Amino acid sequence: MSARKILVTNALPYANGPIHMGHLLGYIQADIWVRAMRAMGHDVIYVCADDAHGTAIMLRAEANGITPEQQIANVQKEHERDFAGFGISFDHYDSTHSETNKLRSEDIYIKNRDVGNIVVRPVTQLFDPEKQMFLSDRFIKGTCPKCDAEDQYGDSCEVCGTTYNATELKNPRSTLSGATPIEKSSDHYFFKLPNFSQYLQQWTRDSGRLPVSIANKLDEWFEAGLTDWDISRDAPYFGFEIPDAPNKYFYVWVDAPIGYMSSFENYIKAQRPELSFDEYWNKDSKHEVYHFIGKDIVYFHALFWPAMLDGAGYRTPTGLFVNGFLTVNGQKMSKSRGTFIKAETYLEHLNPEYLRYYFASKLSDKVEDSDLNLDDFIQKVNSDLVGKVVNIASRCAKFINKDFNNTLSENCAEPGLVQSFIDARVSISKAYEDREFSAAIREIMALADRANQYIDEKKPWALAKVAGNEQQVHEVCSVGINLFRQLAVYLSPVIPKLANEVQTFLKLEQFDFASAQTILVNHQIAQFQPLMQRVDKKAVDAMVDASKDSLAVEAPKVEKKKAKVVEQKVELKAGEADPITIDDFVKIDLRVAQVLQADFVEGSDKLLQLTLDVGETESRNVFSGIRSQYAPEDLIGKLVVMVANLAPRKMRFGISNGMVLCAGNDQGLYIISPESGAKPGDKVS
Repeated sequence: MSARKILVTNALPYANGPIHMGHLLGYIQADIWVRAMRAMGHDVIYVCADDAHGTAIMLRAEANGITPEQQIANVQKEHERDFAGFGISFDHYDSTHSETNKLRSEDIYIKNRDVGNIVVRPVTQLFDPEKQMFLSDRFIKGTCPKCDAEDQYGDSCEVCGTTYNATELKNPRSTLSGATPIEKSSDHYFFKLPNFSQYLQQWTRDSGRLPVSIANKLDEWFEAGLTDWDISRDAPYFGFEIPDAPNKYFYVWVDAPIGYMSSFENYIKAQRPELSFDEYWNKDSKHEVYHFIGKDIVYFHALFWPAMLDGAGYRTPTGLFVNGFLTVNGQKMSKSRGTFIKAETYLEHLNPEYLRYYFASKLSDKVEDSDLNLDDFIQKVNSDLVGKVVNIASRCAKFINKDFNNTLSENCAEPGLVQSFIDARVSISKAYEDREFSAAIREIMALADRANQYIDEKKPWALAKVAGNEQQVHEVCSVGINLFRQLAVYLSPVIPKLANEVQTFLKLEQFDFASAQTILVNHQIAQFQPLMQRVDKKAVDAMVDASKDSLAVEAPKVEKKKAKVVEQKVELKAGEADPITIDDFVKIDLRVAQVLQADFVEGSDKLLQLTLDVGETESRNVFSGIRSQYAPEDLIGKLVVMVANLAPRKMRFGISNGMVLCAGNDQGLYIISPESGAKPGDKVS
């Protein structure tokens, strides 16, 4: 079979934070597949980039006191360091903030515009006359138009649950300057996604393009009817200006996936000038393009992305490979439990190949969540890699090194056994190609069991004690080394560093699947060196401890005259400032709660959806307007104070059953958190 030409990309990590275990699941999955396809002889190009645009980047840079360019450069260095630490074999790693990506984004936009896929229409927004900028909902506060509750954001009321447009707020003010915003019309640019409805329905159902479960989920969008997609943002915004539209910027999800193309383009310019961009990306290309992504960004990749490409006359991906989320010890990653583990922290304590192997033993082609159970992790790595695989070499190599001049026997004593290991290449290769990594691992470990059984039956250590058995010892150990070689080759996509060490030990020029179809006879090997140490539980515990955040949160330093408690107006009518009595206050049941889960709320740029442990048998669902200040992953495991007896209120996003207390000033909101030692359900008094 001739070699296939394949381009592989990973979802672009966002340039405002570090890589953690949840991210690594998808990158390790893609890297294993890339290495396996290369081991089978295919020409695979593997690229990625940092997703470097958007409001969040701008705000993070401002908070750090640096420019957005400095912010993304600093984070990219950290990302590349962490990926290299885990053996992720990108051919090229780029940034979406590149001239190449700018030009390619403009090209795709202009081609869609010229064929009628872009429409411009005015949108009325609130404008800050002092800051001279349009205000998103998170930068506007005012009085609810329905219940008159004060200090509400520009999209919905936290008191009565009403949703509204920011222009409907009474007495609106800018949280950036305090100025009264004015209504101002702004032209927005929309991509006419409904133009592609029929095309996308067919595209998502093409054989092998998407997992069936994902295609079924996308049917909900088609049934509801596709709508125009707002692809513009007003200045100030960190990103690329839209051609012929001063002070209008591409929304981050326009140029982010185009980063796949520009990263590839920069790769061939720098490293493979014999290749052309068009041979991979024109509509008639016979080469393959695959995106490895998380299930949370399927809509962008399965609807907007192929529509933009098709509208601009480019080919679309051959397939989307979708992974689920990662849990640790059966629960969401938690900073308080030390299971929200950064890549950097892991690398300080453990061999990255342990994690690569463990993930491989769990992964399949299904869109399923994976669990990193730390006890199982220790047991599986120690049992499989150290106890089964590496043990074969250590048991046999010492005899070859000591008694037989580092040279394997001239003949293979068990050609049928060794050949059966060689023949397993067909099924193992297929499992890798189908992304059934767990099936490949099971087959490889079954072979390892057979190899150990053979050595246990022959007992070379016992044979060596009896004079005249030298040839038999030589042959048994040479068979063992051959079996070990096959296992190491099959595991090379998963644990490449160990595979490189085995290749050096065996003095082999090639270590791909094709090179392992011959039996090694009369072959010289190097002196054996220990290849892998057992996982030390103390190191795992140290990693967890290093990942824990203190439950005591230092209160932000704010001017007392400006500070106030928000989300506390439980017994007061909106706008009322009369003092309350102790009898009023004791009606409020304040409890310690722990954030079990935090998620963005689709359709709101202010709210986060929190799942809280309040010491009851069931968790509480609470919507909280803290999205502008906190990322969801920063909240998991955090202790908070909540109003536990607030009547549930129905919002358009669901039922909110409680209220989280925050302190706030003009700079933002800050969650009130109890000191270390408090536990969910404790009463606050």
